[in-house]
Amino acid sequence: MSKKITRRAFAASSAAAAAVAGFGFKPASAQAYPARPVTVIVPWGAGGGTDATARIVAALLEKDLGQPFNVVNRTGGSGVVGHSAIATAQPDGYTIGMLTVEISMMHWQGLTELAPKSYTPLALMNEDPPGIQVSSTSPYKTVKELADAIKAAPAGKFKASGTGQGGIWHLALVGWMQAMGLAPNHVAWVPSNGAAPAMQDLAAGGLDLTTCSVPEARAIIEAGKARSLAVMATARNPAFPDVPTLKEAIGIDYSTGAWRGIAGPKGLPADVATKLTASLKKVYDSKEFKDFMSNRGFGTVWGDAAQFAAFMDRGDAQMGVAMKAAGLSKA
Repeated sequence: MSKKITRRAFAASSAAAAAVAGFGFKPASAQAYPARPVTVIVPWGAGGGTDATARIVAALLEKDLGQPFNVVNRTGGSGVVGHSAIATAQPDGYTIGMLTVEISMMHWQGLTELAPKSYTPLALMNEDPPGIQVSSTSPYKTVKELADAIKAAPAGKFKASGTGQGGIWHLALVGWMQAMGLAPNHVAWVPSNGAAPAMQDLAAGGLDLTTCSVPEARAIIEAGKARSLAVMATARNPAFPDVPTLKEAIGIDYSTGAWRGIAGPKGLPADVATKLTASLKKVYDSKEFKDFMSNRGFGTVWGDAAQFAAFMDRGDAQMGVAMKAAGLSKA
C-alpha cells in the first residue's frame, strides 16, 4: 500500500527538487512517450536511501521527458510487495520502478518467484559496497590485522552485524569468510534492525566488526567512535579515499554490494525502453545527480540495459552461492 509522506520523505523530495533546479534539461514536447504521468515504484519506505535515490532520478526524468514521474512507496514482504508491483504492472512504460539487490536474494530464500529476469532492465544507477568497520577502541588498525586475528580465533569468537539474518551485509561477511578459506559462519552474525543500530552496538563494544556500507557507518566514524578498515569493492569510494579495497589490503579479490537500478515490467516496448535508458543516462551524467549522491556518500555506477541485465545475472549467481553456503537458500 502507499505510505503517507513523512517529514523525512518530504525532506528527501525537497532536496531532490532543489537539486533539479539547475539541471538544464529542456522539456520534451510532441513526443509519443510519455504522454501522461509515469509512476515510479519504490519497494522500500519513504525517507531511506532507495527512496531518496528514486526521488532525484524521478525529478530529473520529469525535467527531461516533460511529464510527472511520481514516486510511490510500495513496502512490505521484505521487498516482495514493491518488486511484485513493478513486475506485474502493464508493460506500457507508465509504471516503472527501482529494483534493489534484494531481487537477487528473495527467490533463493523462497519468498517469491521473482528474479532479475522478471523485468525489462533499463539502467543501473548506484552501488554501495560493504565496508569493514571496527570500534575506535579495537586493537586492529588494519584489515590484515583483523583478518589474521579472525583466522587464528575459534569459530564464533568474533561477532559481526549490520543487518538482519540473510541480509546483504550478512552475505557480504559470508562471502569474505569463504574468500579467506574459512567457514561461512566462522564469524558469528548478530542480527540487527539495520546498519545504524549495528554501528551503535559496535561503538558500545557489543560487536567486533560491522560489514555495512561506509556511508551508513559515516556518522559513527565521524564521531570518532569507529573506523573503516576496507571496502569489498573493485575500487575505492572517492568519498572515502583513505579506505582501501580488500584486494589492495590483503590481496583478496572479492567484491559485492547493495545496488539500485531502474526497470520496467517484462515486455516493455523497445522504443519506450530505449528512450527511458537514454534519459536515465542524461540523469546519471548530470552534475545535479552526482552532487546529490556524493553529498550522501552514495556510490554511482552506470550500466545500460544490457549491462544492467548482465550485472544482475552475475549478482544473482553470486548470491545463490553465498546463501547456500550460509544455509539460507531454499532453492
